[in-house]
Amino acid sequence: MIEIRAMRKNIINMAAIGFFTLALTACGNAASNQPEAKADKAATEIPADSIIKLLEPDKTLDASLMQALTDRASQREFADKQLSLEDLSSLLWAANGVNREDGKRTAPSAVNAQDVDIYVSMASGAYLYDAKQSQLTRITTEDLRSAVCGKQPMEAPVFLVMVADISRYPEGLASQRPLVESFAAMDAGYVSQNICLYCSAAKLATVPRASMDKEALTKSLNLKDTQIPLLNNPVGYMK
Repeated sequence: MIEIRAMRKNIINMAAIGFFTLALTACGNAASNQPEAKADKAATEIPADSIIKLLEPDKTLDASLMQALTDRASQREFADKQLSLEDLSSLLWAANGVNREDGKRTAPSAVNAQDVDIYVSMASGAYLYDAKQSQLTRITTEDLRSAVCGKQPMEAPVFLVMVADISRYPEGLASQRPLVESFAAMDAGYVSQNICLYCSAAKLATVPRASMDKEALTKSLNLKDTQIPLLNNPVGYMK
């Protein structure tokens, strides 16, 4: 009788040990099947070349449109860190890049005039964004960020300046300057809004501004009479 009880006790103990082992194995397998944390994105330094080839935009941001709208806020302080080429490339595409085979853009424009150009001002100079070629072409080696700041100093690594060229409107409209200037102002606003929403989704800091030294920018950027600086967005990493 004593032997039978001992055998039963051994069987129960062995079953308990086996169950415990299976549980540990299952937990280990479950942990190993969990997706690995994403590695930090590569951060390529923006070269100080006369022509900067941009990268393909990253279209895999986790933030939804509604979340970007929820988080959008004007920020005037920036971390002391240069923007990466990856982030600048995606930012410019979101702002006013080509998103269709017919050459149309992420931002709308009146009568599809595509009148808004983006000038990128950095320490290495000021560049014109070429959306079709996906590149930046240097206009001047002068650091124009202080001119973009105007009377409101800000220390951002990059300033995006929206310049509208009203000569791109159809001839019947181009002669009506007050009308096309109002169209151009709206078109620049669409681009600035794209910048704000992208920055919100990508956790970048920005603020839309109309203040700037337009006379100095017109001279340094060699702008024509039909080219009007309208808005600017300083952009950087959050402080």
